[in-house]
Amino acid sequence: MKLIGMTLVAVCAGGLAFAEVVAPDDVVYAEYGEVEQSLTGQPGDAARGADIVGDKGQGNCVSCHQVSALADVPFQGEVGPMLDGVGGVRSEAELRGIVSNAKHTFEGTVMPAFYKTSGFIRPGDGFTGKAGTEPLVPLLAAQDIEDVVAFLMTLKD
Repeated sequence: MKLIGMTLVAVCAGGLAFAEVVAPDDVVYAEYGEVEQSLTGQPGDAARGADIVGDKGQGNCVSCHQVSALADVPFQGEVGPMLDGVGGVRSEAELRGIVSNAKHTFEGTVMPAFYKTSGFIRPGDGFTGKAGTEPLVPLLAAQDIEDVVAFLMTLKD
């Protein structure tokens, strides 16, 4: 019995490692933009999420938002709302939706859609006729989104 139980645990745990990533065009947004399903089936890494939020070459969230927990990151923005306490007022599903594509929650926002690859206008066609045709990649990978959400969930008052 013990061996069967341990085998079952190993199979279940191993199954998590093979969870399929939800493609950007397959993300399901609820009525107010929430994304209930994890994009990877893996838990987010809050420490890595903090790095992404503060990294001007990745998420670059601090260019628009202030985050007191990242006080060592200079030149934080004032365009978006301060993120202190956001994990206490927003659910994980709401934050996942906002980071993936905030336009489902806040119509007209200037916040970029970090997990979107289609529906863009390529203005090069109107000016030069030479707009790129290659597939676009999301600004952040699915696990990056999960990591950022895990970090944001730690920001509670």
